[in-house]
Amino acid sequence: MTDALREKLQNLPDKPGCYLFRGRTGRIIYVGKAISLRKRVQSYFRASTLRHAPPKLRSLVNSVVDLDILVVRNEDEALLTESSLIKQHRPRYNILMRDDKRYLAIRADPRDPVPRFTACRIVRDDGARYFGPFPSDTVVRVTLDFIERRYGIRKCPPLVPDAETHAHCINDIVRFCSAPCIGRISLEEYRARFAEACAFLAGERVQVLAEVEEQMRAASAAHNFEKAAKLRDTLLALREMVRRRGRVVATPEMHASAARRGLEQLRDLLGLTAPPRVIEAFDISNILGSLAVASMVCAVDGIPDRRRYRRFRIRTVAGADDPAMMAEAITRRYRRVVEAVTPSSAFSLQPSALPDLVLVDGGITQVRAARRALNALGLTSLPVSGLAKEQETIVREDGQPSVLLPRNAPALQVLQRLRDEAHRFAIDHHRRLRNRLIRESALDEIPGIGPQRKQTLLKTFGSVYRLARAPMEKIAAVPGVGPELAAAILRAVGHAASTARDARVREGKR
Repeated sequence: MTDALREKLQNLPDKPGCYLFRGRTGRIIYVGKAISLRKRVQSYFRASTLRHAPPKLRSLVNSVVDLDILVVRNEDEALLTESSLIKQHRPRYNILMRDDKRYLAIRADPRDPVPRFTACRIVRDDGARYFGPFPSDTVVRVTLDFIERRYGIRKCPPLVPDAETHAHCINDIVRFCSAPCIGRISLEEYRARFAEACAFLAGERVQVLAEVEEQMRAASAAHNFEKAAKLRDTLLALREMVRRRGRVVATPEMHASAARRGLEQLRDLLGLTAPPRVIEAFDISNILGSLAVASMVCAVDGIPDRRRYRRFRIRTVAGADDPAMMAEAITRRYRRVVEAVTPSSAFSLQPSALPDLVLVDGGITQVRAARRALNALGLTSLPVSGLAKEQETIVREDGQPSVLLPRNAPALQVLQRLRDEAHRFAIDHHRRLRNRLIRESALDEIPGIGPQRKQTLLKTFGSVYRLARAPMEKIAAVPGVGPELAAAILRAVGHAASTARDARVREGKR
């Protein structure tokens, strides 16, 4: 344990929050939450923990060289913050220890003919409206019950409920459904109720809480204490929902504010004329030069923009030569920009066509390779910087010393997030290519399958993945295959699929 880590452990606050363990490269390897940061984090480093803890936990503790903390107001906020940090950083040990929690949210799709509300654990980019997530399942259940009861929202699952649906449903009798399926209210009126329910969930109808509180007091005054207690529990859950909704809305604004500070710090640090609003980051992934790929990710105003991500299969570099691979990826990326204009205007590119900063994963060698590639394209004024893994040092171009910033510096955090995203994107592409190669190589082991027949099979079925799921009769119908060879093919590709799955599991455990 380093002296700096020991000092941090001694000065931990006795407050709720999240803790982030970092490995020797400075990357976040584990995120956790605690009611008391002092008690929880110090418990990892006790001698009894190192002696008796499970192997995975001992491995985690032995890998920690630094830690950061985030102090929050209560346990619920710690839960949500922990979930957000895990999804953002994908720490190795959270994945290894299966600690990636998902909390309940409320989903509604206004595009449905007769929309309704459901609870879900995955928030997708599918055009629907999502409210939450919330760390308490009770809050979600009570809120769903309340909006269905107050606004007459249906609960049945059919996309378009009709009279036949109603024949098997009694929710309009035992619950509070307004029964649009049988015309008890018009579809227009139902959608107006649905819109009001969405406005309440969005925190735009706070007066509803006052109505519930008034009903609770009236029930108590009438000595109907059971009803008053139910209304009290409902009111507490709804207040928590509205309070958390306000916090969730504020969180993106806080992230954007931190990103702006980081970009302004980068402007001063790198001597730029303006904050780098658009940054493109590159990373390389390969195993001893084989299946080499490059990734490019992009952030706009410090926030990743996945629409601008790109992947490159390295074509011209043989062997493990990361700088040359980096140069190839950068050349291919920006040659397209230069060639998109006429030769006479090649040096008057529109500002929006180029980023404000190019970031490479690596040190001065990678930075120099990127600089040479850009100069060869005539992009001499496009700035380049690197982020070296060992100490998380910001590497500037030749003639300028590298910079080592504090871990909590906004500029460093902007670059780290983008570098980590580029690394994740590259590793994902490399893993897919490797798994496909594993599957396709299975065909080479089958007697009677030569290069031509292999290409015929892949052309017919598209991939080994689809070939493994094809009926044997369809495989046997391919010219030159037949039933016996088809059976051998299915056995081989089935084993290859299993091998690829095992490789993915081993990759996740490393």
